[in-house]
Amino acid sequence: MTIDSRVSLKPYNSFGLDVQAEFFTMAKSVDDVMEAAAYGSRKGLPLLVLGGGSNVLLRDRVNGLVMVNRITGIELAHEDEHQVWLRVGAGENWHSFVEHCIAKGYAGVENLALIPGCVGASPMQNIGAYGVEINSVFEQLEAIHLATGQRQIFDCEACQFGYRESVFKRSLKGQYVITHVTYRLSKTPSFNVSYGAITQELERMGITDLSLRAVADAVMAIRRSKLPDPAVLGNAGSFFKNPVVGKEVLDRIAAFRPDVPSYPAGVNEVKLAAGWLIEQAGWKGYRSNGCGVHDRQALVLVNHGGATGDELYALSSRIIDDVQAKFGVLLEREVNII
Repeated sequence: MTIDSRVSLKPYNSFGLDVQAEFFTMAKSVDDVMEAAAYGSRKGLPLLVLGGGSNVLLRDRVNGLVMVNRITGIELAHEDEHQVWLRVGAGENWHSFVEHCIAKGYAGVENLALIPGCVGASPMQNIGAYGVEINSVFEQLEAIHLATGQRQIFDCEACQFGYRESVFKRSLKGQYVITHVTYRLSKTPSFNVSYGAITQELERMGITDLSLRAVADAVMAIRRSKLPDPAVLGNAGSFFKNPVVGKEVLDRIAAFRPDVPSYPAGVNEVKLAAGWLIEQAGWKGYRSNGCGVHDRQALVLVNHGGATGDELYALSSRIIDDVQAKFGVLLEREVNII
């Protein structure tokens, strides 16, 4: 394992922020991860793990050791008549994994096509889109405890999945490195096309016979129409979570904005569309110097070039304050702030 110093993290975060790491290494195996953890412990260096860097905002120089997880590989761990279990390296590109499943005829992740990032982030964030969350196909993950070097297996219950979060974003934050994730996929597709605009997009595409390929293509077309390509315009996808509020909050907003969109989210609770709230507050398409709000999707903050992490963070704070003042709803950042 090679340790470098003063390395720019611009290629390793989807905002394209030119933030420097004090020390830097790349892990391609479990042994590399354990070696990096041991090195950081000996030197008293905090360890930051990056995968695709697609859900982080780096505000300033990162002190300590930055490790990019590049553990790859997809293996068939088990199968029966109806299902397959795939064990996947945490550094595997997420969309490439989805394409692998589609090519093999394995169903369950097609609605999650084109989500940026790596496999290791999928359980950490409990990623989701178009009516599907990762916990619906998750079997277990393998992780290394940084303080002890011990390997541990987490099942669905142990991960404590919530809306765009898990135990690894709460009580165990920064304590483990995920090395492999095992997914349980179906050999017989059960298509989920009722959420969002998938049905309309399939109709526009002239698709009458559903398939994994068709559903994924429809999802990708929708995502491309709304979301900027990080390779062209720096961004981290949805910057804010859709807030879950009590029905009384919805009733209060609906009294002056009856067009407010909402979705059931449990007993006496509803989920509001953060993008709608931000857009109605007047932020969609906003730009100040290098940072701004995307002109097609108000959930997405963008780096037009030359923005800093602090500037993007300050913009997000202004949006949060404004939405709370106008609607009485407190938005929460989905992106990890470093």
